[in-house]
Amino acid sequence: MENSKAPIFTMSIVAIIVGAALYKQIDFKTMTVEKPALSILYAVTFLFAVAVLVRNYRKGAEK
Repeated sequence: MENSKAPIFTMSIVAIIVGAALYKQIDFKTMTVEKPALSILYAVTFLFAVAVLVRNYRKGAEK
């Protein structure tokens, strides 16, 4: 049972850190990003972490 909680915890931490970094990159006044390539990498990583969390949530809800 403990092994199934490790990916959820890890991806939660990754999503929080990368989401905060992505938020800091965005300038909402001009709707631009500071470093476009880094922002794309942050966005892909954030979406991957959220997808893993959603997949694990759905798998847990089925049981």
